[in-house]
Amino acid sequence: MRKSAIPAAIAVAASLLWSASAQAAELVMFERDGCVWCARWDRDVGPVYGKTAEAKVLPLRRIDIDRQAASGIALATPVRYTPTFVVVDNGHEVGRITGYVNDEAFWGLLDTLAAKLEPAQPKI
Repeated sequence: MRKSAIPAAIAVAASLLWSASAQAAELVMFERDGCVWCARWDRDVGPVYGKTAEAKVLPLRRIDIDRQAASGIALATPVRYTPTFVVVDNGHEVGRITGYVNDEAFWGLLDTLAAKLEPAQPKI
């Protein structure tokens, strides 16, 4: 009986962790294989993004544009172009950046979207 309880406990813990992480704010990058602008973002921003303050607030999740329906995100409108960066909070779109021109524009637009996030509620 004890051995069968362990996998069940692991499954419950994993589902709780998944639902908690799905509710957190994140930056979702919708991309597609062969996207030149996605590759440029990967070259310019990708190597440093995970090390930034923005990544601490908005961890990056990548989704193939053809799988957006399975993303679990309530999008304001379907994503049509790659790359599209969607700031998500509690599973809902806060705003998006469509396309990528350069790193300077990306960081400025991301900071504007991040400012729209609800401040974290203090724990009592």
